[in-house]
Amino acid sequence: MSDPIIFQKSPMPIDVEEGKTYFWCACGKSAKQPFCDGSHKGSEINPVKYTAEKTGKVFFCGCKHSAKAPLCDGSHSKL
Repeated sequence: MSDPIIFQKSPMPIDVEEGKTYFWCACGKSAKQPFCDGSHKGSEINPVKYTAEKTGKVFFCGCKHSAKAPLCDGSHSKL
């Protein structure tokens, strides 16, 4: 499996809506970060589906290395 491209070494705070589904870019190639725009096609990396449990701010992973993808777990501090 190929490694994802590090988009940024910090989380991406995004306001989400309860019940809405988002597709987080796991490959790092999307021009619509942190969300998928289909740029992963042809790679082994697929987007991660995320459905918001409540309305509010969440911190999506920007480095693409989080063990809790699509949310940040602080992995960027070790890269």
